[in-house]
Formats: sequence, structure tokens, C-alpha cells
Amino acid sequence: MTRASGKKAGLAVIYALLLMTTACAAPQGPPAAPRIEAGGERAVLFEADGGEKTVADWPLPQVFVEDEAVPLAWGVSSVKIPSAPGTVVYENNKARIDASNASEGYTVISYRGSVPKIKVQIEKSGGAAVYTYNLNAAGTAEVYPFTEGSGVYTVRVLENISGTSYALAFSQEVAVELANQFLPFLYPNQYVNFTAESKAVLKATELSAGAESDLDIITKVYDYVISHVTYDHEKAATVQSGYLPVVDTTLATGKGICFDYAALMSAMLRSQGIPVKLTVGYVSGGVYHAWISAYVQNVGWVNSMIYFDGVNWKLMDPTFAANANNSKSINEFIGKGSNYEAKYAY
Repeated sequence: MTRASGKKAGLAVIYALLLMTTACAAPQGPPAAPRIEAGGERAVLFEADGGEKTVADWPLPQVFVEDEAVPLAWGVSSVKIPSAPGTVVYENNKARIDASNASEGYTVISYRGSVPKIKVQIEKSGGAAVYTYNLNAAGTAEVYPFTEGSGVYTVRVLENISGTSYALAFSQEVAVELANQFLPFLYPNQYVNFTAESKAVLKATELSAGAESDLDIITKVYDYVISHVTYDHEKAATVQSGYLPVVDTTLATGKGICFDYAALMSAMLRSQGIPVKLTVGYVSGGVYHAWISAYVQNVGWVNSMIYFDGVNWKLMDPTFAANANNSKSINEFIGKGSNYEAKYAY
């Protein structure tokens, strides 16, 4: 046997003995797992017995892992509650304007005089329209939105003299810097009036359970309203100026005019955290009408929306849709935005 072959044989015996020793010394349970960590310019092996040694002279590859998004389930209402804390107040002996929450998109106004018929006007400097509302004469505070975004608004309280003639009781400029653009269309107001206890809110919460997106909620609410509310022709023929929708009444009776449809759907969707504009304006032929626009995440404001059919957004006009009975001509009409001229958004 040569020296080289004898040396190889000896190494083989030693290697076999080491394997046997290792096997005999193995613990009964699973061994503690070693781990490798990157430190500075080296990767280090930390062994089970506490020892450590460098296993690489370069950093391990970096892996960027984003935090997993928390899954959010719809079906829980998020009703915003207006308040008048009195931190920013403008007043005289006739009226009180609480603008403490102007950044939230609304003001709260109450009347102190004795005239039975009162109006409120809200006009943004450089804005598109003068918004005129009724205000009760009982001194009860009411909520009015700043719907045209940040800017300087003039708020006026007017007392009726006779007929359509009014005298200025109080006027105040209010500087508004919205915390975000959606707030005026998430809070309840005089036209879209609801609370956390409203039956309309409870129904919206029920319908939204299990929804996978804002659009899913909009679809569920839309389908419910157009299938459960029918147009009230008698009310349409007798309704008087100053009419305000009551969403729970519309829900309970299953009847309403266009204003009722739009207010009900707006309240239901706002209660689920979806910004909605109740829009009032004219349709072809000069008919005064109300419809809604909604804000959809990753899409934006969808003006005059009904649904997305995979190609086009369709007009969300719950009144016409409820009475269309799948009429091709009506569905074509409500799918054409040029038939609608918006004047106010509430």
C-alpha cells in the first residue's frame, strides 16, 4: 500500500467514526434550528449551541415586504353627527350662525326673531349658484352644507315681509377651508336628513353586509330602492314649495317623488361612508328633477351614475329607473348625461 492510499484509507475511517459519533449523540427531540442573519457586510450563522461564524462576505439579498392590509368589512354604518360647539359663532338679536365646524363642510343656523317665514341663503364668492333654504321660526338649529368647496361664503338669514319679499336679518362672511373635499357630502343636512338610528341607515347597513367594494354597496342600495319605492303621482301633483324629504317615511311607505328617491339613496350611501351628491336641476324639456352622483374609490366622482356595464357608466337616476319597467327608451334617456343640467348639489 502506498503512503497516499494509506492516508486516504485513514481519512475514510475517521470520517466514518465521526458519522457514527454524530448519530449516537443526536438528541431525542428535534434540534434547535440554526439561523442566518445579515449584519453589516457579512452574513452570520448562529448555531444551536450559541456559537457563530461568518458564512458569507456579502450581505444577504434584501426582500421588501409590505405590511398586509387590514381587511375591512362593510355592513357597519359610519354616520357623521353634526354639532354646534360654539367655538366660532356669529350672531345678532335675529339669528345665530355657528361656524365652528366649517372645516367639516357645514354650518348650523338658528333664528331668534318672531317672523314666521325665514329663508337662509349661502353663496360662495365666485361660486356657481346662490343656495336658498328654508329655516324654521321655532329657534331650532338646522344644518346647512358648504357644497362648493373651500373658499369664502356669505351666509344670510332673511325674514319674509310679504309675498316673495324678504328683509336681511343677518349676514356674515365665513372662511371655509375643508379638511377634505368629501365632507359636505357625507354629513346629514336639511335635504339629506338622517341619524344613526334612522331606519334607512339600518337598512343600508343590512344591505352592505358582505359587500366587497363601494360599487357593490351602491349596486345593492340602488337595486333595493328602485324595487321597493314607486313613484307617487298624487304627491307630485300636490307638493308645495319648501318640501323636504323624510327618508324614513319614503322607506316605510314605499312611495315618493324624485326628491324622495334621491334623498333616500343619498342617506343610505352616506351612512356607509360613500360620498354622495344629491343633485337638483333640469332634464330635457325643462322638468325640475333630482338625481345623485357618487364617489367611487379608484374611479373618482361618477356624475349621474347608475352602474358600470363593463364599457360605460350609466346615469344613476333612481326615479326614472324605478319607473322604467325595462323600457328601452327610458334606459337610453337616463344613460345620456346631456339630458341633465345640474343646478345645485346638496
